[in-house]
Amino acid sequence: MAVVACVLALAASAQVRDELHPGEYAWTPGLAPAGPVLVVVSLPAQRAWVYRNGVRIGTSTVSTGRPGHETPAGIYSILQKRREHYSNLYDNAPMPFMQRLTWDGIALHAGHLPGYPASHGCIRLPLAFAERLFATTDADTTVVVSDVAEQAPLLVPGPFAGAAAKPGASHVDPATPVAGWHPERAAEGPLTLLLGTRDGLLVALRGGIEIGRVAVTASGLPVGTFVYTLREGSLEGTPAVFRDRPARPWDMVVVEGDPGMQPDLRGAIAEGKLAIPAPFARAVYDALVPGTTLVVTDQRLE
Repeated sequence: MAVVACVLALAASAQVRDELHPGEYAWTPGLAPAGPVLVVVSLPAQRAWVYRNGVRIGTSTVSTGRPGHETPAGIYSILQKRREHYSNLYDNAPMPFMQRLTWDGIALHAGHLPGYPASHGCIRLPLAFAERLFATTDADTTVVVSDVAEQAPLLVPGPFAGAAAKPGASHVDPATPVAGWHPERAAEGPLTLLLGTRDGLLVALRGGIEIGRVAVTASGLPVGTFVYTLREGSLEGTPAVFRDRPARPWDMVVVEGDPGMQPDLRGAIAEGKLAIPAPFARAVYDALVPGTTLVVTDQRLE
């Protein structure tokens, strides 16, 4: 598989030191005062990294689930936030600055950090870091729990501005109804896109409600699960089939799979390995907002 062609290592990530002992953290929000927030947790490294608009603003030691109570890798959104919370599963244990990721017991919260996985599945954070993170995130924030030990998001051009196989498709009348696209089902909420390479499906969810679905051609992409989050701004000088639409900058993180074999979505489009119907691609593009999440996976969507 082709490695992502336009990859820029995040220069700012080197500005936050990661030489931390259990219970320590670094927090430098001034490096990026605004933009969508992405939280990445590495299970092997027992680290959490916080990025705002692609710039690392925080690094922390963590303690995830111990054997028998492992924290599952995956892509999550924050479901609930409580500054003061107590576990209803484990002896009313305190969970300060709780940010719920699942309804069955997985959350970010302050807790004891012995330097190894020790929780019942939650992601424990240093108290002061948990408080700062609590004040930084919202319901649109994406939290990626990864099986990869060390990584920083890679800046890549998004697929939708180059998703049409034929240049003439860029002249689709925007007033024409798009098959499979129903944005009226959910007027607000975070936008999540699921690209299932095994199913050959692209599904759009807004606020957890399906607003779009279309069959796609997807072959020859790497095995694994990869998540993209949309930054603010655009990429200059990147060719796009939709000539009236600039390329958008996305940060890519490996959830499961070989970190050296990231999907080259635009290359796959150019080679005909990935084909998204142009009207649907344009509708998705016009719905994009900073913080939008795109998940590319070889796992079944249904």
